[in-house]
Amino acid sequence: MAQLTIEVNGRPYLVGCEDGQEERLAALATQVDEQVRRLARDVGSLGETRLILMCALLMADELSDLRAEAEALHAEVAEARAGRGRAEVTAVAALEGATTRIEKIAAG
Repeated sequence: MAQLTIEVNGRPYLVGCEDGQEERLAALATQVDEQVRRLARDVGSLGETRLILMCALLMADELSDLRAEAEALHAEVAEARAGRGRAEVTAVAALEGATTRIEKIAAG
């Protein structure tokens, strides 16, 4: 397990991660740091714990919105696939009907 020192709001934190995930963890820590610093500018001094808690809540809210959006998009894709399936069934039925009529004309 790798260890990495990240910095959030000017304070270092030693955290562990899976080997090979250091770069991703550093990028995530940068996002958290930017959010915490932006929040600190907007609301002023809250204390480190409350500041990080507020940041976590804001990020959780954003994540919740993104998950809801992803679920809506998945539902749209499923609906489109179902529509495509119905269209394929209709097309196959039309082709079978045309084939039957052509065969009758050819036999006739």
